[in-house]
Amino acid sequence: MTTPDFDEIIDRRGTHSSKWDGMETYYGLSPDEGLPMWVADMDFRPPACVTRAVKDYADHGVFGYFGDDSAYREAVGWWMRERHGWQIDTGAVFSTHGLVNGTGLCLQAFTEQGDGVILFTPVYHAFARVIRAAGRRVVECPLALNEGRYEMDFDAYDAQMTGEERLLILCSPHNPGGRVWSAQELKALAAFAQRHDLIVVSDEIHADLLMPGQTHLPMAVACPEIADRLVMMTATTKTFNIAGAHTGNVILHDPALRRRFETVMSAFGISPNAFGMHMATAAYSPEGAAWVDALCAYLDGNRQLFDAGIEKIPGLKSMRLQGTYLAWVDFSGTGMETTEVQRRILKDAKIAVNYGESFGLGGESYQRFNLATPRARVEEAVERMQKAFADLQ
Repeated sequence: MTTPDFDEIIDRRGTHSSKWDGMETYYGLSPDEGLPMWVADMDFRPPACVTRAVKDYADHGVFGYFGDDSAYREAVGWWMRERHGWQIDTGAVFSTHGLVNGTGLCLQAFTEQGDGVILFTPVYHAFARVIRAAGRRVVECPLALNEGRYEMDFDAYDAQMTGEERLLILCSPHNPGGRVWSAQELKALAAFAQRHDLIVVSDEIHADLLMPGQTHLPMAVACPEIADRLVMMTATTKTFNIAGAHTGNVILHDPALRRRFETVMSAFGISPNAFGMHMATAAYSPEGAAWVDALCAYLDGNRQLFDAGIEKIPGLKSMRLQGTYLAWVDFSGTGMETTEVQRRILKDAKIAVNYGESFGLGGESYQRFNLATPRARVEEAVERMQKAFADLQ
C-alpha cells in the first residue's frame, strides 16, 4: 500500500460538502475564510481500494439494483473477526442507510409511542433528534466527570428509572468525549439493562478510530449474556470517510429481535445503495486495514498538537481522547458566558464547531472540534483560537 498523504490539502468547496458548503447557511461563515470543524467527516481521501471499487463500478456503466450481498457480508465478518475479535453470523447483518437511519428503525422495531429511550449525555445529538421525531421520550442519564473523563453512574441511573423506559442507546466509543469503554463498564451496563428490562442498541461507528494503546471491545463480545436484548450497529462510513455512501450495518444475533427488525425493514421498503456496498466491501480488506492504522497514527499527532495548543489558553481544557477524532473542549474555566465563548470562536477565530449544549445535559460548557483534517489546518485552528482568546493569556 502506498503511504497515504493525509497532509494533502483537498479543496472541498463547491462539491456539495455539508461540512464546507454548509458553513455559510448554518454559521454565516464563508468557506473561503472559515475553518469547518463541525460535521464529523474527514478531509482525507479514502484508501485507494475504495476509489478503485467506485471506478470499476462506474466504468461498467450500468447502475441497477444491487443483489447478492454475500461478498459484502463476508467482508463485514472478516473485519469484525480480524480487527475486533468478534465472530459474527453474517446472516445476522442488515444493511441500512447509515446508522442514524438504523437508530430510527430500531425505535420503530423495539419501542412504542411515548416510551422512554435512555441516552448517556452529553452524547451525539442526532440520537435525541430521532427519538423525539419518532414520538418517543428522551431520558437523559448524565455521565459523571471523574478526573477529566466520563464514567457511567448506574446507582444514579437506577434511581431515575420509572419503568417506562424500553431502550438504551450506547455510543461506543463515546461521541463526544472519546471514551473507549472498559469491559467492566460494559458489564455494568449489561446488568443495568437486565435489571430494567431494556433493549440495548450499541452504536459502534467509531470503533476503528482509536488512539495508540487503546482497544475497542464490542458490546457483543463483552456481554454475550445479553444477546437476547442486544442490537449492534457498525459501519465503514466513519472509518474510511465514505459517509456519503450512507451504508451501515445493524447486526442482530437473537432470532426474535431479528424478526422484529426485519419486519420494519420490509415495511419501509429499504434496499441497499449499490455504490455504498461496493465501497464498503472494498474497504473491509487488508489494504483498508493498513490505511486505518496509518490514519489513527496521524490523528494522534493532530490530537497532540491541538491539545497542547488549546491548553496554553488559560481556562480551556481538552478531554483526553481515547477514540474518535472529535476533541471535546471545556471552556468553563474562562468564566465566560457560553454565548461569548461561541461568539469568539465563530466571529473572531472564524471556526465552525458543534456547540456543546446540542449534546444534552453536561455539554453546556463544551464545544466540539473535528480534528480529521490536514495538520496544517489544525495548526491554523490553534493559532486562530489563541488569538481569539489572547486577552486571557
